[in-house]
Amino acid sequence: MRNEERVTSRQVVTSVVVAFMMGLHTYFFLAINLVLTLMVEAFHVGRKYQPRSVIPCYAMDQNDSVGILVNLEKPLGLILEEVEEGEALGVKVTGIREDGSASKSDVKDRLIGLRLESVMGAPVNNLGFDEVMATIIEAPSPVQLVFENYSQTVSDPSEPISTTFPVGSSVAITVLDSGKETTINARVGENLRKVLLENNFEIYKGLKQKLGNCGGGGQCTFCAVEFIACEGWPERSDYEAAKLKKNSTSRLSCLNNIQGPVTVRI
Repeated sequence: MRNEERVTSRQVVTSVVVAFMMGLHTYFFLAINLVLTLMVEAFHVGRKYQPRSVIPCYAMDQNDSVGILVNLEKPLGLILEEVEEGEALGVKVTGIREDGSASKSDVKDRLIGLRLESVMGAPVNNLGFDEVMATIIEAPSPVQLVFENYSQTVSDPSEPISTTFPVGSSVAITVLDSGKETTINARVGENLRKVLLENNFEIYKGLKQKLGNCGGGGQCTFCAVEFIACEGWPERSDYEAAKLKKNSTSRLSCLNNIQGPVTVRI
């Protein structure tokens, strides 16, 4: 009887040891598999989502003239207008939005006023506005763009000076909202929409505008504000005039960087 009990005990102990070893063996391979999986995933994630915030920008020599070549990720954030209204003479840069890749370029301040010469190597300086925009839309990201040099740009003396206040200087922004007047300080070069939102001004009125706004893309017109008085600001762009036909004094706050003191009604 005792021998049978000893045999049974040994069998139980042996079974427990075997089960334990099998468990360790299984966990070991599971751990190895998990580590390998994580390493593979990290490799693919690193390749797929590697930072692309550094945008190469440099000067290039072409036909003995110097152009500015930039490679920009979409959305570009460039505000473009016709060089000559109604003429197929290409487009020029009239502004840069903060939500686009152009705002991160080290030559962004040099692009204002320049004409776009080519997109992905294809000349666009003899195309109309719609054709140029179609070329940009169809181009892969990042888009290679070449702009003409300052020495080639013919300035229009009738155009107002874009600003008389240095970039970064502090100016007063007066906001009229629901009969209340509030004055805040902002810096020249900051985006007007962003400044208003950061100071808790409700530029989107009602549920439709809160849920349906384009997030500062210049499409919905919900962030439009009425300019009551301003100093150092140029005329609003043709694009804004077309989008805001019913109010000649309104502007899209998302497309306007602060140029000087201003009073707006929201």
